[in-house]
Amino acid sequence: MAQIGSFTRGENGVYTGEIRTLTLRVKATIRPCEREHDKAPDHRVSANGVEFGACWTKAARETGAEYLSVKLDDPSFPAPIYATLSQGDEGELKLIWSR
Repeated sequence: MAQIGSFTRGENGVYTGEIRTLTLRVKATIRPCEREHDKAPDHRVSANGVEFGACWTKAARETGAEYLSVKLDDPSFPAPIYATLSQGDEGELKLIWSR
C-alpha cells in the first residue's frame, strides 16, 4: 500500500489536501454531499473545480474506526484508482492507494 495523499479535516467537514502520484499532483477537496439514494456517495472529490472522485463512509470491522472509501477517476487514467482516507499515527489523514 502506498500513500498518495494527505489531508486535513476542517470544522465544516471539508477535507483539504494534496493527491500525488507519478502522473498526478493536485490540490484537492473532499466535500460532504447530499445522498440521492442508499448507494450514492457521502462525499465528492474535486480539484480546480472539476469533480473526479467520490467517497463512501465506512467503519473498520475490528475497531469500528470510521474511514472514507475513495474512488478517483479521470479520462486520463487507464483505470479508476481506489483508496482509503484514514487517520494516520500523527493525527493527519492519509490517502492510501490499493489495487
